[in-house]
Amino acid sequence: MSERNKKKLDISGSDGLGQNPFGALSGEGLAKGLPAEQREKPTPKPQKSKGRVEVRREKAGRGGKTVTTLKEFPTHIPLVELEKMTKGMKQSFACGGVLKGRVIELQGDVCDQVIAALRERGYKPVRAGG
Repeated sequence: MSERNKKKLDISGSDGLGQNPFGALSGEGLAKGLPAEQREKPTPKPQKSKGRVEVRREKAGRGGKTVTTLKEFPTHIPLVELEKMTKGMKQSFACGGVLKGRVIELQGDVCDQVIAALRERGYKPVRAGG
């Protein structure tokens, strides 16, 4: 044998390394685990807000017609997403509407429905104006 092999320990089946250090302990007197119904369920992390959006009901300059406007979308939201959002809201609220720049205009007073839809999408809607 070489000198290098003499320094190594033989671990192929020796009793010294195969012992369970907790084998001698008993579970007597320890509390049992809680049933699945009583265990604390991990609370989901609150969804991070995509940003603040102003929801406003306007009549001025529109011949007396009521319009709901959504303004102040964060600049990191792409226009393509705003276009999809406009189309989806028009369909779900059964109203007309248009995207002008970064402002969504929906025909009629649909503020409450818009606020609920924006919260579902992760935005923080704020009712602006009166």
